[in-house]
Amino acid sequence: MFVPNLEYFGNKSILENYKIGFLCSQKVPANIILKTYDWAIKQRTSGNCVISGFHSKIEKDVFDILVKGTQPMIIVLARGIYKRAPAELKREIDKDRLLIISPFSASVKRISSKTSFKRNRIILKLSDEIYLPYVNPQGNLHKLIRKFDTTIKSSKDS
Repeated sequence: MFVPNLEYFGNKSILENYKIGFLCSQKVPANIILKTYDWAIKQRTSGNCVISGFHSKIEKDVFDILVKGTQPMIIVLARGIYKRAPAELKREIDKDRLLIISPFSASVKRISSKTSFKRNRIILKLSDEIYLPYVNPQGNLHKLIRKFDTTIKSSKDS
């Protein structure tokens, strides 16, 4: 599923996979963290393609779990595409298992709540299924997901 007006870096054919979107509020209750790590290990073991911003602490932890596998992954940035990808990401791009996407021009270098909201909207649009281990009822993520008719799986379902 190629989407126009996005910048792509990496293997675009990854978009053809069934994609599980992973989004999570920034502050996560302790009891959710281990469940989320278990979910990530299951995705890695099953070879499932996960799409996320991998920006918050828990999202970065999930990325660290997933990167130890061989399954495809998609990162959607809340800023412009990298001029030079970090070495860890470049290694995965070179293995054809990573795609980095950005809805922003290269001039957008700072992440804000506005760019994060747009990034999360792209993740929801591109995902076939969504996994949300925790959503703060007063947060921006809660406001965003209420607008989407998507299969949403909470940590209680895993």
